[in-house]
Amino acid sequence: MSADDRVDPPASPGPASPSRPRTTAPPPGAFPAPGTLGPDPTPPDASSPAPLPPSALPRSGGYDGDPRPPDLPAPGLLPPGPSPASGAPGPLLTDGSAGRGPLEPWPDTVHWQPISSDLIWVELIRLAVVLAIGLAVTAIGWALSGQGLFGLALAAVLVFGAWRAVAIVRAVRAWGYAEREDDLLVRHGLLVRRLSIVPYSRMQFVDVSAGPLERAFDLATVQLHTAAAASDARVPGLRPAEASRLRDRLTALGEDRAEGL
Repeated sequence: MSADDRVDPPASPGPASPSRPRTTAPPPGAFPAPGTLGPDPTPPDASSPAPLPPSALPRSGGYDGDPRPPDLPAPGLLPPGPSPASGAPGPLLTDGSAGRGPLEPWPDTVHWQPISSDLIWVELIRLAVVLAIGLAVTAIGWALSGQGLFGLALAAVLVFGAWRAVAIVRAVRAWGYAEREDDLLVRHGLLVRRLSIVPYSRMQFVDVSAGPLERAFDLATVQLHTAAAASDARVPGLRPAEASRLRDRLTALGEDRAEGL
């Protein structure tokens, strides 16, 4: 029996194995067919944040068991601030005074010295002289012409005189001056308040003047002259002794500050 006549016996049948689909690998450079590698992954939604891990979530009861966040102080540790509607003063400045607006130019941290009230009589006498001249001219014109316009002018002069008399009393009481370490403060004005600050180092000379009416009431005026005419200031209604003292002190301080520059 030759080798060609031998026939291998058939393999004994074994346990049946499940049928498995035969897959073929795609050629290099080709993408696999859809569905061969499983379902397509769902891209994450960018609009929703990623879920936090359980370790990052706070425990029951808040942060570390405290109902308040850790960066907030406990109630009662900080003093209550002033309420805007309560009218409390604003924050303090470097000199300790509260912030003031442009309509309140008078500082509260200095000692203001008023002028003599006898200046009211001096100003009233000057007003009376001007009113007398105005009334005389108006009355003569009314008598010569007989027109009613002069009567209206006469009434206007009287009303102006009464208003001016009240304004003089208040204006004199509004005058004041304060001597500080480096400058002199002078305030005056009613409708338009003015605060003049004259540094001692800018003063060129200081003089004292007194007119006939001022001498009659024993008053004098101290005039301060600086390099700029717009910054000149005066303090009226002073007694002669106070005017001389202020003149000498301002002159000495001006020379001292000028030498220190």
